[in-house]
Amino acid sequence: MTINVLDASNYFKGLLLLIRKDRKVTPAEIEAMKRIGKTLGFERKFCENAIAEILENAFIVDEPPHFPNKELAYKFIRDGLFLAFIDHRDIDPHEERWLRLTVEKNDIQSDFFIRELEVAKANRGDRTRLEVDDLTVEHS
Repeated sequence: MTINVLDASNYFKGLLLLIRKDRKVTPAEIEAMKRIGKTLGFERKFCENAIAEILENAFIVDEPPHFPNKELAYKFIRDGLFLAFIDHRDIDPHEERWLRLTVEKNDIQSDFFIRELEVAKANRGDRTRLEVDDLTVEHS
């Protein structure tokens, strides 16, 4: 799937907002976010700075992202659930609430989220391939 730079930015920013919901950023989250940033075409230093500053950056509007199509929103939710479980035995309530708000904002049926939540619980952050791996960013 091909997306534009704005959608890639919203995807990355949305996942950054998610990982700060539990007020800690773990080494596993840092590595995953670096990988996601690289896949989306962002410079390594930009990603490292954004990750390092996400907890203290009061200027970022903490609002769930809205995507131009449901397919991209589905991918975002799946990757968000992966990140939510990468550092926990169970999903943090703040992360789950934020992902549910993202589902609502993108007009996704709640049963999709419930199914994907169960899959993420079963996998516990153990995935070698992320949804972002199927994205190509168009730089025009």
